[in-house]
Amino acid sequence: MSTTSTVTVATLEVPDGLLHYELRGRGPLVALVAAPMDAAAFAPLAELLATDHTVLTTDPRGINRSRLHDPEQDSTPELRADDVARLVAHLDVGPAAVLGSSGGAVTVLALAQAHAGVAHTVIAHEPPLLTILDDRAELLAREDDMIATYLAGDRLGAWRMFLATANIQLPEAAVLAMFGGEPQPQEAADERYQYLHMLRGTTRFRPDVAALRDGPTRVLVGLGEQSTGELCDRTSRVLAASLGGEPTMFPGGHIGFVDDAVAFAARLREVLAGG
Repeated sequence: MSTTSTVTVATLEVPDGLLHYELRGRGPLVALVAAPMDAAAFAPLAELLATDHTVLTTDPRGINRSRLHDPEQDSTPELRADDVARLVAHLDVGPAAVLGSSGGAVTVLALAQAHAGVAHTVIAHEPPLLTILDDRAELLAREDDMIATYLAGDRLGAWRMFLATANIQLPEAAVLAMFGGEPQPQEAADERYQYLHMLRGTTRFRPDVAALRDGPTRVLVGLGEQSTGELCDRTSRVLAASLGGEPTMFPGGHIGFVDDAVAFAARLREVLAGG
């Protein structure tokens, strides 16, 4: 998809680093938040929303262009939520509607808990919250094995374990194409940071259900229509039930906003309008 809107690229200094962020469009603020994906993953969706929204995208701390003074510092959902709150305050056009995907979904849950007033709506799309599942002990042990496999130098093996735990089925050729070769330097750095400093803190986050349910922010749990049977299908349904409702369905799977940005944008507009 070609870029049609003007994109402002900037940085914001935070106490422990520098955040990269991008702005498109004009109108009510929508923030699109991922982890470990960077701002580029949201570009097609941001372009579609920018026709009548100000759209904020950002690289999460420690990933790509968002650099930390200490590159070995962990990235927790609470710290990433602080970053989003700082960005919204810096732009001074809030409160925002905030969509978080995967690890970013955990970020926006932490945002709703700790920063009342920053967002009027948060949509946590497929948060990988392992600790809310009955088989959490097994899942956490498998995650530890996966990280150990990665640290031992078996990149492909670690990603095979990741996909198996997530119950994401990919053709063997696709797995080899994605993870069988040598990654580019920035991809390798981001991957290392994800495994060593982001993954555990994200999957082991315990949401404060009462705070999310009773707070001033509208909290929705998003789920891809094609994610049936996957790990994040399970986590999303358990979280939504604990909040007293059902997941809010979106087209596509775990990364539906990448696979079909047009359909995803249309559904997001419906949800933000109260549908």
